[in-house]
Amino acid sequence: MMLGAIGVVFGDIGTSPLYTIKEAFSPHYGLTPDHATVLGILSLIFWSLLIVITVKYVIVIMRADNEGEGGIMALTALAQRTLPAASKSAYIVGILGVFGAALFFGDGVLTPAISVLSAVEGLEVAAPALHAWVMPTTIAVLIVLFATQRFGTDRVGKAFGPVIVVWFLALAAIGVRNIGDNLDVLRAMNPWWGVRFFIEHGWHGIFILGAVVLAVTGGEALYADMGHFGRRPIQYAWNFLVLPALTINYFGQGALLLSDPGAVKNPFYIGVPEWALYPMIALSTAATVIASQAVISGAYSVARQAIQLGYLPRMAIRHTSRETIGQIYIPSINWMLMVVTIATVLGFGSSTALATAYGVSVTGTMLITSIILIVAARQRANIPTIVFWPLATLFVLVDVAFLFANIVKFMDGAWFPLLLGAVLFAMLRTWARGRQLLQNEVLKDGIRLDEFLPSLMLAPPLRVPGTAVFLVAQKGVVPKALLHNLKHNKVLHARNVLLTVETRAVPHVPAEQRLTIETIGDDFHRATVRYGFMETPDVPLALMRAADCSALCFDPMETTYFASRETIVATRHKRGMAFWRDKLFGYMHRNAASATDFFRIPSTRLVELGAPVEI
Repeated sequence: MMLGAIGVVFGDIGTSPLYTIKEAFSPHYGLTPDHATVLGILSLIFWSLLIVITVKYVIVIMRADNEGEGGIMALTALAQRTLPAASKSAYIVGILGVFGAALFFGDGVLTPAISVLSAVEGLEVAAPALHAWVMPTTIAVLIVLFATQRFGTDRVGKAFGPVIVVWFLALAAIGVRNIGDNLDVLRAMNPWWGVRFFIEHGWHGIFILGAVVLAVTGGEALYADMGHFGRRPIQYAWNFLVLPALTINYFGQGALLLSDPGAVKNPFYIGVPEWALYPMIALSTAATVIASQAVISGAYSVARQAIQLGYLPRMAIRHTSRETIGQIYIPSINWMLMVVTIATVLGFGSSTALATAYGVSVTGTMLITSIILIVAARQRANIPTIVFWPLATLFVLVDVAFLFANIVKFMDGAWFPLLLGAVLFAMLRTWARGRQLLQNEVLKDGIRLDEFLPSLMLAPPLRVPGTAVFLVAQKGVVPKALLHNLKHNKVLHARNVLLTVETRAVPHVPAEQRLTIETIGDDFHRATVRYGFMETPDVPLALMRAADCSALCFDPMETTYFASRETIVATRHKRGMAFWRDKLFGYMHRNAASATDFFRIPSTRLVELGAPVEI
């Protein structure tokens, strides 16, 4: 599990040395690689790794798991459980969580783009004549990366794990070689050098955090991927391999700059021995492909959570491991990320240009995570209050400083992840609001079940053998599919079940709580199937496993499923959402996977009836 975690989880943060120091000394910040400046930046990077990754994510946030699952949506659901239902505070936490998820998806676009492009740009260091091949090679590598996702993080992690282990060992080896030329660089572990940097540069010095934050990108992926591998393997891998290797390499690049200020144009590759340059380019390209795996896997997890919590349309989800339920593949998310990532690479053109845009989505998600963590952890006793509140305050202050340093780069490219996040946020919120409006319209036009059943007894229709299961989202309302069947076919089945599928704000629902069946009269039953937000529903299997068959048994060959499929009609006179949001919801609704497919209902036992609904 540690090997798989190293291969999938740490690729993102592990490839940050490719561009972090280079970006810190880019003309954008106007810094020169003198002794005090180099040690100041190294000190800021070192303490950022300790505070943000080691303390915040590895020690604190990974303890705030939602029954073993991580990620901002899981944390949001955990925080909302500590608040009064339907309260304003729960609503605000939900909004923050959705926006954080939108920014995380933006990170899933920018990480593959900047990681792969920065690695392939090493070709220019080895042979400047190869400049024209940088862009085609980058695009080809990205296509291969996304095409291999269908094999799953289990196989990918086992294949990538040894490569990333070699990568971290290479980082450490190169760092040790360069540190040997100037041991004075080790003084940067003293936090005073970071403080001195801010004293010497005044309030303008905070802008350098826009480059320093590149060293901690990937922290959110550690948390999002926790459900894939568990907390312990990730913690052990970070403490005993990843953190030491990263620290040694950063300090090695600093030592190189102290010895040769001209190496500032690309300190990572210039610090590599000439005989190892081409092998290192190949290794770094492989490592950056793997780096992208961390956020892509995290994007799958967050997307499934968003689907189950009602913020995204239903999509096809494929499980890629028999042993670990958290390892999934979502084709539509995968190909969407690929298209946007390639477009981003073509639009920005270089890793330097991408670096200016990269930090906003990362720091925005980290700040939102810190805020929601405070809400969720108030009711949890595993961290003493006297320890938690000072740490929480420190986390928020650091995240705010990082975010401010990146926001000021708005016109230089920071607008892109904000625009991408805003678009995704609008889609997530539109889907959630549209579902609510749709349910309200169905309820408004529906017939109450407690009125329908007594009237049915007055003139009983013809009964036919078998069991009819009617999928209904709203309890207490007669399903339209039942009314249509009664109106057109003039019959009822011998047994009729009104089935509601609920998604709870927990990752997994215990088997004994999966299904409840209530008899409501004259062979009518109300059934509820419950799932967690990390589970894939299988309604026929849940019904077949009913513990009590005395009242009702489900024979697959005698059970027919009835479902309503609404056609959304956007209208201007309704006061629900803006007209463009109505149109967007209608488009998303048409392209969503059908409920019957999502619930794994066999098409040979299904009858679908449609009706238009105005919102």
